Amino acid sequence: MFEHRMATLRDRMAAAGMDVALITDDDNVYYLTGYYDYLHMEFGRPTILVVTREGESLLITPNLDLNTAIASARVDRIAAWNDGMGAEWRAELPAALKGAQSVGVEPDHMPPLVRAYVDTLVPSQQVASVTPILSKMRMIKSPQELQLARHAGQVAMAMMSAGRAAIADGVPEYEVALATSQGGTRKAADLLAAHYDEADMSPNTHFLQIMASGTEITKTHHRASTRIMRHGEPVFLCFCGMTNFHRFKLGFDRTFWISEPPSQRHAEVYEVAVASQRAALDALRPGVTAESVHAAYAEVIQSGGFDYPFRCGRATGFSFLETPQLVTGDTTILQPGMVLAVDGSVTVEDFRAQVGDSFIITEGGWEAVTEHPKALEDVIIRG
Repeated sequence: MFEHRMATLRDRMAAAGMDVALITDDDNVYYLTGYYDYLHMEFGRPTILVVTREGESLLITPNLDLNTAIASARVDRIAAWNDGMGAEWRAELPAALKGAQSVGVEPDHMPPLVRAYVDTLVPSQQVASVTPILSKMRMIKSPQELQLARHAGQVAMAMMSAGRAAIADGVPEYEVALATSQGGTRKAADLLAAHYDEADMSPNTHFLQIMASGTEITKTHHRASTRIMRHGEPVFLCFCGMTNFHRFKLGFDRTFWISEPPSQRHAEVYEVAVASQRAALDALRPGVTAESVHAAYAEVIQSGGFDYPFRCGRATGFSFLETPQLVTGDTTILQPGMVLAVDGSVTVEDFRAQVGDSFIITEGGWEAVTEHPKALEDVIIRG
């Protein structure tokens, strides 16, 4: 799988006239080599994958992670560097870039420290972006990736069920976050044991739980806190940062109420949110543009008298945000094999409602990979 991806990248580099590509985005390094969970730039230690059009692939990584690289990286050669010794990670780059007439970089993902050094080696007119090549490669998922998406959906649904079960009057938000993490981790562990051989792949969920309750509900990306949830309050659960099974990401969220129905006004807002997602799904199919799905969703929201909304959704995979996005201006034609998170949402001054799921585009339409009831009566949690 990784060897095939590397060969495809080389073919596309050749077609673009690109001699060398320097890959520094964590997710792209994993996509091409299988190497992950190395030390990141937060620790001041860059990892760089060097891919030449007709030569070897080279992984430059800290010596601290050499054993991990040897065990997992599908590359021709590994060059480990150590803090304060010689030129560190810079040592291999002059030779790797020597004679290259076109060098591909990831402008939005290359650490400034690395880019500044590359600029001393390569004239700016010889630097191009390899990002469009990699983004296009990753848009259509392989059968193996689609299996990961379906399993990630099972993990996400386990988190949602566990979170819902923990919501109650008098319970602090962080208890819900603990429940979702345990539910997702246990499901992930079961799936890894049943379907995968990689002993080093962790089942543990991570990322701070996105959730909000009561008057905090309008804070879209509020994290679980010590706030105590109360009878009659709305509760929002989002797993867009936590659904990360075997490194495959999805989007998934729901709005609930504790014990009693919402006010008439809030119920109306919620119903429009659900209707906006339904309109997007009615438009979602191969052969249409990404922006047309957003337009169908936005029309329902604006027709209900609410403000123009944020994007309807986005592609996911080994990154939380991939190409395309379901937003005005993205004219990408949807194709079978894409994985997309699709939301419905409405925000007013004192309330916001959101429902979101992830879908695989199929030859005939779409396949849901996350499911949880969303009818108003079904999202009222009765004790």
